[in-house]
This record gives sequence, C-alpha cells and structure tokens, in this order.
Amino acid sequence: MLAKRLIPCLDVKGKRVVKGVSFRGLVDAGDPAELAAQYAAGGADEIALLDITATIEGRSTFAGVVSEVAEQLFIPLTAGGGIRSVEDIGRLLRAGADKITVNTAAVARPALLAEAAAAFGAQCVVLAIDAKRRPDGLGWLVYTHGGSSPTELDAVAWAARAAELGAGEILLTSIDADGRQSGYDVELTAAVARAVPVPVIASGGAGSITDVAVVLAAGGADAALLASMLHSGRLTIAAIKQGLAASGLPVRQVATQLPLP
Repeated sequence: MLAKRLIPCLDVKGKRVVKGVSFRGLVDAGDPAELAAQYAAGGADEIALLDITATIEGRSTFAGVVSEVAEQLFIPLTAGGGIRSVEDIGRLLRAGADKITVNTAAVARPALLAEAAAAFGAQCVVLAIDAKRRPDGLGWLVYTHGGSSPTELDAVAWAARAAELGAGEILLTSIDADGRQSGYDVELTAAVARAVPVPVIASGGAGSITDVAVVLAAGGADAALLASMLHSGRLTIAAIKQGLAASGLPVRQVATQLPLP
C-alpha cells in the first residue's frame, strides 16, 4: 500500500491565508509562504494553495503568490483558484506549481480537463469538487464559485466522468463538514473513492487524529487535507503521522529535511 499523504491547505484571500466554517466567516491565519515553509519542514507531504475568491471576483490566477510559496518548498505544490483556460494552468505551473486544481471552469466546460491532461499530463490535473448533501439526503450536489453556487451535478457521477476525461486526482471537499472539526464526510469520500480509479484527497472537517485515520481507512482516501487544526496549533503533522502509524496506516516518516541549495 502506498503511503497516505497529509496535505496542509492554505486558503488564500488577498495574499493572506484565511479559514472559516463551511466557506464562511473567514479569519486571518497567516502568511502563505511562511506557513508553507513551516508545514513542509514539519513533515507535510504536499502543500495545497487555493485562491478561494478568484473565481467569485472574476480575477486571474495568483501566479505571484504561487511563486513566493514555491520558492520555500522542497515538496509538491498544488495551486488553484480562478483557472479558466489551459493558458492559466501553464502560468501557474511556470510559477512553480507541480499540480493545479480546477472546479468552476471544468463544470462549465468539461473538455478543459482533457485539454489540460493532453498539454501537461494527467498527473498535473486535479479536479476540485465542493459537494454538499442534497436536502433529501440522497447523494451530494456539486457547488461552484467557492461553494456559493449549487449545480444539478451529482458529485459522485461528476468525479467519475472527470477521471475519464483526464483528471489525475480528485480533491473532494464536504461543504457540510468544512471547518467544523467534527470529522470528514466519510460516506461521501468512500462513494467517490469507489467510483474513480484515481487518488482521492479528502477535505473538510478534520478535528482529530482519529478523524484523519477514519477517512484514510474507511473512507478510502489516499490523502487528507488539513487546515483548521494545523492553523490553530492544536496538532502538528508529526503528531498526526505518529497516530496514523500507530493505527497501522502507512505514512512517510517525518524527518528534518533541508531544501536543496
């Protein structure tokens, strides 16, 4: 079994990291480059850097912030927010990102996923899905524009189609659980993981080491996105990995690592 990954998520608004609950009530959490370097040194496997208001505000991609963060890292960096074209993707990759995430633009024009995979390789293309449980409880709907706009797309079916089109990974966020630190939506994660042949990153709701272990094991996730409980200083990457290893999950050992000169 491949090692499970822990990925700190830096949601950026106005060049600052912010965190809220269910995508609302955002508060400042720090400088993105400083936090990325801190988490990388602490044993993170990757960093996710997401401009959460670019699409809503109609802005272009935040290549400058990506470049500043990439300069601090010796682990993979995934960046997203405001991507509308293959050209936008290329801009972020040239700025230092290893992978990109796209949500709203892919929903509007699914062919973008195939075009991006053809241009840069599927390993660079991560489909971000913001999902919320249907009012009747039967499944989950996809939301776009930073979780503010509901669609009629079923989240599980959309994930499967995206993988067929060329997405090499699925970043799956539960809007219901986001920021609440009461556990991931394991049912949602497991449903998507069963439906796709590509890795799934679980996002939204981590509040304890047990929460992370459950979504990686019972939820079938290949990686867990972490935000609130890291930004608050309540838990560290090292402590979480120790707990996961103790529960029998394979993780990359945390060791002091220095960037190449």
